[in-house]
Amino acid sequence: MSTNERMQTVPEAETAAAGVSDAQGSERSGELVRVRNLVKHFPVAGSDDVVRAVDGVTFEILPGETLGLVGESGCGKSTVGRLLLRLIEPTEGEIYFEDQNITVLRGKALRDLRGGMQIIFQDPYASLNPRIRVRDIVAEPLVIHGIGGKSEQRERVADLFRKVGLDPDYMDRYPHEFSGGQRQRIGIARALALNPKLIVADEPVSALDVSVQAQVVNLLEDLQSELGLTYLFISHGLAVVEHISNRVAVMYLGRIVEVASAIELYANPLHPYTRALLSAIPIPDPTRKRERIVLTGDVPTPINPPSGCRFHTRCPDAIPECSQIDPDLREVAPGHTVACIRVPGWADAPTAA
Repeated sequence: MSTNERMQTVPEAETAAAGVSDAQGSERSGELVRVRNLVKHFPVAGSDDVVRAVDGVTFEILPGETLGLVGESGCGKSTVGRLLLRLIEPTEGEIYFEDQNITVLRGKALRDLRGGMQIIFQDPYASLNPRIRVRDIVAEPLVIHGIGGKSEQRERVADLFRKVGLDPDYMDRYPHEFSGGQRQRIGIARALALNPKLIVADEPVSALDVSVQAQVVNLLEDLQSELGLTYLFISHGLAVVEHISNRVAVMYLGRIVEVASAIELYANPLHPYTRALLSAIPIPDPTRKRERIVLTGDVPTPINPPSGCRFHTRCPDAIPECSQIDPDLREVAPGHTVACIRVPGWADAPTAA
């Protein structure tokens, strides 16, 4: 089976995801990552206002799983990824990695943490220094952390090239001499250099052609199986997220509004925003039509978000109470949490931990 066929075979992907989820549930204990009430406000120049990019986010990522994080552009999902890695500092909240609160780490302790948490950036060209040979780009984490001598580092880079499907003979080339897909493989090799446990994949395939997207996604899945990696997979490509994720979290205007297993979320979306997002996924069959949910109005500004539920200004199911009640995430079914007072059973459901 070709790479594209493997990615596009939805029943196989669903079966595999279910198998991975079941296996993980029986084998692992505790979370690799635990985020509690994470907040990031950016000050507005010349004003006392702030941009509420992330405004009270709570979630966890279990060892060996892929958590997909989806939402419209500007909802705060990339900011969450950077906060997770301490690339930017949180305004409030706590981030635990292997039960260690990393928001209090400074200096050497924070640098040592970098080996366990890495990132794959969205733009495979802008994230690579065009003036440096790719062997030095991939070896840079090893140099910074003082791992091995020059010969050991070169051998490690060659091994990483082979692991991501590149010929080690290309190590002495510059980034502009590679295609977009090859450059993203180089970015993946750099992320793997320190043997991380967690990788934040921030829109890793959105800048690539569809056929190349399939190859990169399948590479990430193979690496996860081989190396036991854990992913936070950030994307607005809902079809890709369905394929690669074990669980999916949906963000809207700085908040998470729904979390469930990928199979459950795509089969039974509960939040009106999630339903609207999923209704926009094209069906690769001209004889079938999906009932499209078209949202009215613009996304409100994160400087002054609406009162109550932040989605009520665009929600087709909104009632007057929606502008008054700010719903928290509640578990309305096993493993399925949602923040919406219109969902049956939400009022009596327990608040998500």
